[in-house]
Amino acid sequence: MSASPTASPRIAVIVPCYNEALCIASVIADFRKALPGAAIYVYDNNSTDATADVARAHGALVRIERRQGKGHVMRRMFADIDADIYVLVDGDDTYDAAAAPAMVALLQERQLDMVIGSRMATYHDSNSRQLHHFGNRGITFLLNTLFGSRLVDVLSGYRVMSRAFVKALPFEAGGFEVETRLTVQALELDASIEEVEVAYRARPAGSASKLRTLPDGWRILRTIVYLFKESKPLPFFIGLSALLMLLCLGLGLPVVYEFIETKLVERVPTAILAASVGVLSALSLACGVILDSVKNSRLETKRLRRLARTMACRSARAASKSSLTTR
Repeated sequence: MSASPTASPRIAVIVPCYNEALCIASVIADFRKALPGAAIYVYDNNSTDATADVARAHGALVRIERRQGKGHVMRRMFADIDADIYVLVDGDDTYDAAAAPAMVALLQERQLDMVIGSRMATYHDSNSRQLHHFGNRGITFLLNTLFGSRLVDVLSGYRVMSRAFVKALPFEAGGFEVETRLTVQALELDASIEEVEVAYRARPAGSASKLRTLPDGWRILRTIVYLFKESKPLPFFIGLSALLMLLCLGLGLPVVYEFIETKLVERVPTAILAASVGVLSALSLACGVILDSVKNSRLETKRLRRLARTMACRSARAASKSSLTTR
């Protein structure tokens, strides 16, 4: 028998939603046009409007996640849906669905783990508040500095990911900081990431952003610091130890100088405080060394698990091609 065409990858478009009844129909229609063979899943997170009904009426596979928070929705999506390629997009109709085929093709051609749709080229005052834009730039700069990456838009909600990467993620719950967690976990796993510029437009009239600039910005910054401590404990605790040592020296040197001059320690409380801070500095350094060893062991386990997932996916694809050829 002649060889059959190679089986197309199973693509899942996954859309977390909360009160997006005005936008979701357009998102579904645009992605159905851009990726005709993809299954479109809408996960409704306790919307108080008709988001689920509208999505269902337009042919999406609708599921409900009762635990409030985007992190809970994304964790449920990644666990429930079985596909070869995952296209994650927000349900607010701000991302260009026409970019999806190129992002999927790039993921396949270069065997990447993640392709991020970067909004920075079109993320202007016309479609975002100035403070949002400034905050995005600042958070991206901070994350790149701490983790040694060169990303442009770490908060983008538009991503294409491989099955091996998604299924290996130890994803934790969260709110608007989930994109940050997703990016940091990818960097920690040494995943292959590339960015593609995508068009970004304003929300349709009548819909409103769920992002609270200052509270959510603070949560994102706190998450970055927490994840830096978790993924790079040695640099984190070395920095903390250095700060404590500087404080120790600032408090203790005048006491030492005074003792050299007068042979007396008149500021006993200051001397005790300086010594205590010095002990804390040493303990911080010891914690960093110990936690770094634990982190390396944990990271090796994660990478082995991801490698096993990758090999399993490749074996499955090879078996599929073989069965198509022999038909």
